[in-house]
Amino acid sequence: MIDRTPLHEGWTLRLANGASDSVVPAAVREALPIAATVPGTVHTDLLTAGLIPDPYLDRNEDLVSWIGWVDWVYERSLDIVDPRRRRVLHFDGLDTVATVTVNEPVVLRSENQHRRYDVDVTDALHHGPNTLRVEFASATAFGEAERARLGAYPSQYPAPFNYMRKSACNFGWDWGPSLVTAGIWRDVLLVTGDEPRLGDVRPTLTVEGDRGHAVFEVDITGTDTDTGEEHIVVEITLGDARVSRVVEPGVLSVRMAIDLDGVRRWWPAGLGEAALYDASVRLCTESGDLHDQWRERLGFRSVRLDTAPDAEGTPFTLVVNDIPVPVRGANWIPDDCFLPRVDASRLQARIGQALGAHINLLRVWGGGVYESREFYRACDEAGMLVWQDFLFACAAYPEEDRLATEIRAEARDNVARLMPHPSLVLWNGNNENFWGMLDWDWRETLGGRPWGAGYYLEMLPEAVAAVDPSRPYWPGSPYSGDPAIHPNDDDHGPKHIWDVWNEVDYSVYAHYRPRFVAEFGWQGPPTWSTMTRAIHDDPLTPESPGMLAHQKANDGAGKLRRGLEPHLPAPETTEDWHFATQLNQARAVAFGIEHFRSLRPRCSGTIVWQLNDCWPVTSWAAIDGDGRRKPLWYALRNAYAPRLLTLQPRGEDGALALVAVNDERDEWDLDVVVRRLSFDGKVLAEEPLRVEVEPLGVATLTLPAEVCVATDPHAEILVALEPGGTAVAHRFFAVDRDLDLTEPALRTSLRRDGETVVLTLAADTVVRDVCIFADRISPAAESDDALLTLLPGESRDIRVIGVPEGREQELAAAPILRTVNSYLRASRSPRSP
Repeated sequence: MIDRTPLHEGWTLRLANGASDSVVPAAVREALPIAATVPGTVHTDLLTAGLIPDPYLDRNEDLVSWIGWVDWVYERSLDIVDPRRRRVLHFDGLDTVATVTVNEPVVLRSENQHRRYDVDVTDALHHGPNTLRVEFASATAFGEAERARLGAYPSQYPAPFNYMRKSACNFGWDWGPSLVTAGIWRDVLLVTGDEPRLGDVRPTLTVEGDRGHAVFEVDITGTDTDTGEEHIVVEITLGDARVSRVVEPGVLSVRMAIDLDGVRRWWPAGLGEAALYDASVRLCTESGDLHDQWRERLGFRSVRLDTAPDAEGTPFTLVVNDIPVPVRGANWIPDDCFLPRVDASRLQARIGQALGAHINLLRVWGGGVYESREFYRACDEAGMLVWQDFLFACAAYPEEDRLATEIRAEARDNVARLMPHPSLVLWNGNNENFWGMLDWDWRETLGGRPWGAGYYLEMLPEAVAAVDPSRPYWPGSPYSGDPAIHPNDDDHGPKHIWDVWNEVDYSVYAHYRPRFVAEFGWQGPPTWSTMTRAIHDDPLTPESPGMLAHQKANDGAGKLRRGLEPHLPAPETTEDWHFATQLNQARAVAFGIEHFRSLRPRCSGTIVWQLNDCWPVTSWAAIDGDGRRKPLWYALRNAYAPRLLTLQPRGEDGALALVAVNDERDEWDLDVVVRRLSFDGKVLAEEPLRVEVEPLGVATLTLPAEVCVATDPHAEILVALEPGGTAVAHRFFAVDRDLDLTEPALRTSLRRDGETVVLTLAADTVVRDVCIFADRISPAAESDDALLTLLPGESRDIRVIGVPEGREQELAAAPILRTVNSYLRASRSPRSP
């Protein structure tokens, strides 16, 4: 049987011969070589050895920048007993400019982080110890050399990431540090055996009614090997069905079909069961002796992208199992700058957090990586849809032979690797490059040279059609579908909205009527415990040196400050700044989501920027770099509720409507009372409504003027209440800074229920946006709710985990318990000189 042995132990790390000593600290030079971890990176090995400071803390990023300019060597011994047996080195990922030698001969040269390699090293090995060496040349130096060779190609960032096939954000982004890595970043295996073995297995599954049809394309190597008198057999099992075929000598690929009756379909989260079937491909002899095998869990579902022109332009609707899926999405970036640290348990936790916020699609953004099999398997199990970008972002890319050859191989490799996963529903050609070519002054620099359009419009769709024909491909995001139409047009295809945040207030979201929004967002700092773990400035202020080092957006601190001005008084303290900017982030994104969802079916989905962070940073993420939920996460959970009631402007003269959005496959019928209340609870007007919403539909009910027009906009609130008086939607008539909210008369009580503390809050007046920042008591503490607006006479229980015994009372007071009421009252109180 073929043996696949992980080569993860026994590695050392050292400087390459001739590596520049001038940039390497003396303490590092003297300590090398050191033990290395595989999969791993140079940074994490040096960190483990205590030779560099943690790049995620304070301004240490700058202290380790030299690492990306140095050549490194990973080395280990291979003890071979029988050198006559065939041996193949399998690399799942080399980062990035690598030369592999076995003893002295060079067996592989790689210039691509995103490819897999199989290298036959049988002839290079001998009996006894052998030396396996992987030398990594500086990716930064390689990129600069390519820029000098090819000339300037424009990008939104200065580093030469667009001249090579390496994760673009590794060179720094507006949320990420510049930590240019090197290393064996995914598995390396020694594959031993003279028997035939399996290569890629490419299953294409389709379904009609309850009948499933699967076609497996199976690559095989070594079928010309002498296996005696017995033939080689390929045996495929899918669920309870099984087929087999004898393979003639010399055949390198077989195509086999298998059918199942009564199949359960794989459904996205919230629309049904994510049904999966065990699948295996066995390569064996006729008598049953196993040579090699492949295993995966597969799902039956249909998927298409509806972009057929309609009366309003070009829709962008994802259709799964003939159901137009309302996309409630988030953009996904690499979850750590040092990718081997992102293991299966971390991915499952992050995807669980996404599901908890009612997210049903993750867009794997094009400046990162093609995600791991563990990521995709977790999404398969969870019913999480995945949109996978090809890896091109915010730059022009040369279309010359050296780079084009790598891109062609990379595309086919990764399409083949990821196609077994039912969660994968869309391939996208690039991020913002069509937009950049039109609007970002690239033309003059390019001078007519090809800039990447050939990849997005020809090479990549050809790879998808050849390898993965059952899935849709779209050339870019944003992209209108027609070169004659602006790529970021409201009426055509996916749109990115970035004047909001960069230039204008989040209320401008209401001016847009897109068909689909693939990027939009607002910044906010990480949780308090994450921020203070990573930054130790004294004093710690929004613009102290460490804070600015963890704020990568252009004028990010200024944009945060200006973004508060229309809504909230200027914060006086860092604690107030932290509360106000996190709150403003949550408000901005929720405002946009509710508006866009209310436009369905015109707008078929939203993908907020972004779900996660790769380090502790002020960013657009809902989950910070330490994996903690920011207030934005709770806002997403509310705004992405599968059944949403929202109060939206409709028409002129301040007319409002109650919009009911139903993302479920059943009808939604309910009785609602819409009331205009004074802040002390007096009913000023009300309108009972019967709401009936079709499956996957939207209903809009216009409200009469006496309900939706305030007498005193500074002291009234509009609420929609279900039977029992529970508020399910609310809208204030003025911005916070102009509201006459009183100091909250909140009555609190606390009780411990095992590991959980239950905080009961009761309001005597309108209390806006109650937040519990439990991590300020203990980094592990977390509340189950936030951003609660309470009406007079309303009470609510908040459950908090992770609070140490004896510290429960801290939950009932600032700075743990915060409200807009108290923030406003403090800002209006005279300050001591």
